[in-house]
Amino acid sequence: MEDEKKMIEEPLLEEGTNPKGGFRTLPFIIANEAFERVASFGLTPNMIKYLMNEYHMSMVAGTNLINIWSAATNFLPVVGAYIADSFAGRYPVIAFGSLFSLLGMALFWSTAVIPQTRPPPCVGSSISCSSPTTVQVFFLCLSLGLMSIGAGGIRSSSLAFGVDQLREQDNHKSEAALKKYYAWYYASLVLGVLIALSCITYIQDNLGWKIGFGVPVVLMFVSALSFFLATPFYIKLQNKTSLLSNFLQVVVASFRNRHIIVLPDSTSTVYHNKKGSEMAVPSNKLRFLNKACIISDPRQCFSDDERITDSWSLCTVHQVEELKAVLKVIPLWSTGLMMSVTISQPSFPVLQAGSMDRHVTSGFEIPAGSFGVFAIISVVVWVALYESFILPLASRIMKKPVRLGTKQRMGAGIFVSFLSVAVSAVIEHIRRQIAIKQGLIDDPEATVNMSAMWLIIPNCLIGIAEFFNAIGQIEFYLSEFPRSMSSIASTLQGLGTCAGSLLSTFIFNSVDQVSSSGGKPSWVSSNINEGHYDYYYGVLAGLSILNLLYFLLCSWAYGPCEVEGVKVLDEE
Repeated sequence: MEDEKKMIEEPLLEEGTNPKGGFRTLPFIIANEAFERVASFGLTPNMIKYLMNEYHMSMVAGTNLINIWSAATNFLPVVGAYIADSFAGRYPVIAFGSLFSLLGMALFWSTAVIPQTRPPPCVGSSISCSSPTTVQVFFLCLSLGLMSIGAGGIRSSSLAFGVDQLREQDNHKSEAALKKYYAWYYASLVLGVLIALSCITYIQDNLGWKIGFGVPVVLMFVSALSFFLATPFYIKLQNKTSLLSNFLQVVVASFRNRHIIVLPDSTSTVYHNKKGSEMAVPSNKLRFLNKACIISDPRQCFSDDERITDSWSLCTVHQVEELKAVLKVIPLWSTGLMMSVTISQPSFPVLQAGSMDRHVTSGFEIPAGSFGVFAIISVVVWVALYESFILPLASRIMKKPVRLGTKQRMGAGIFVSFLSVAVSAVIEHIRRQIAIKQGLIDDPEATVNMSAMWLIIPNCLIGIAEFFNAIGQIEFYLSEFPRSMSSIASTLQGLGTCAGSLLSTFIFNSVDQVSSSGGKPSWVSSNINEGHYDYYYGVLAGLSILNLLYFLLCSWAYGPCEVEGVKVLDEE
C-alpha cells in the first residue's frame, strides 16, 4: 500500500535499467535554452525597424504587433508548464518547443530572403509605399506565433527538467548540486541575452536582414540539435496530478457545501487532511473556501487509505491552502503590470537611439538596438554588489543589520522604474528640441547633434528596477507558495510581463487616439521628431506614481509575509 501511495504522490520514473541523468546532461539542457534566448532576443531590438522599413507599418501598428508577440511569448510558458506538469512530461514539451522555435525562425528568416513574402520597396517617397497583403501579414504572424509556441515549450520546462536530472533514484536532491546548476543556468541566460543585444543586432545593422536573421536560425538549429543528442541519457519524469484540476475541485466543492456554516474559532469542525500533513486546520483568510475541506458526512472518506468518494465534494486542507496562496498574491502581482510597461518599451527607444550620435570612437558606433545591453549589465552589477558590498555598507552606516524584504524590494523597483521613464522624458524633450533647431522636423532618420550615451542612464535605471522588482517578485512567490506550487510561482512573473505587454498596447493606442484627435499630430507618430514621445513618457511616469501608491495599499492589505512569521504550508 505504501508503495502504491508513493507512486501517486511522487513523479514516476520511466522504466529503464541504464543510469541516466546527472551533470553530463545539463550542458545540453542549458545550451538549448541559452541558444533559444540568443536567437529570439536577437530578433527583438530591431523588429520595429524591420516592420516599418520592409512592411511599411506605422509606429502604432508595428508596436502593437510586437507587444502582442511579447505577450504571447511570456504567456505560453505558463501553458507549457501546465501541459508538462499535468500529463505530457517535460521532455516532450521541450522537444516540441525546440522544433516549433526552429520552424518559426526559419519562416521569419524567409521573409527577408524571399521578396514575395513582403511588400515591394517604396518608390520615391513613403506616400507611394504599398501595404502588405493579407497573405503576407498572415505569413509574418505565423512565423512569430510559431516562435512564441516554441519559447513557451522551452522556457516552461528547461529549468525544472535540469533539476530532474539531479534526482537520484530515490528522488533525493543534492543541495550543492542544485545551487551549482542554478548558477550556471542563469549565467548562461544572461550571457545569451548579452550576445543577442550586442552581436546579433550589430550583424543586422551592418550585414543586413538576410544574414542578421539567418544567424538566429543557425543558433536555434544548434540549440535543438544539442538537446536531442542527449536524449538517451535524460531522466524523464511524468506527473500524474493537475494543479488546475485541484483548484477547480476546491471551487466546486466550496459551492456544493455553501450551506455549511464556518465558524472561525470552532473546535468541533472536522477537516479532511493528507496523511502526515502539518496543517490540520485551514487558515481564516478567505474562509468561504474552507467549506471545501469540511467533513460533513463520515461516509465521504475511507479511513483505511484516506481516499474520498467524490473529490469534487470534499478536498484536503492542503488543496484549499494552495488556492488561497494564489488568490492572496493576485493584488500584489497586478502591481507588476505597470512595471512591465515602463521597462519594456519595444519600439521607440530603438528609433530614438538611431536618431542620435552613437559613436564611441570615430570608427565604431553602438547599434541602436544594443542599448538595452546596459540594462542587462546593470542587473549583473547589482546582483554582484548587493549582498557583498551594498548591504554591508548600509549596515555599517546604520550601525545595525540592514536587509530589504521581498515586498520592500518590489516597491523599490517600482519607484526606480518611475525614475527611468521620468529621465527618458527629459532626454527625449532635449533631443526633440535639438532636432527642431537643426531643422530636422521632417527627417526623423537624420542624426541630431546629441550623444546617445545619455540613454545609458535610463537603461541602467531599468536594470536596477528589474533587479529589485523582478527578482523580488520571484523570491516573494517562491517564499509565499508551498513547495508543491514552485512551478506556478516561477511563472507568475513572466505571466505579469505578458499582461504588461497587453496593457502597454492599450496605453499606447489610447495615447495615439486621444493625442491625434482634431487632426493634430499624434504624440506617438512614426515621425519621432514630429511626435511628442516626451509627453508619452510623462504619461507613463504619472501612471507609475499611481501604481506605487496602489502597491503600498496592496502591501498593507496583504500583511506580513510568511517568511516574516511562521511558514504554515511547506509540504510537498
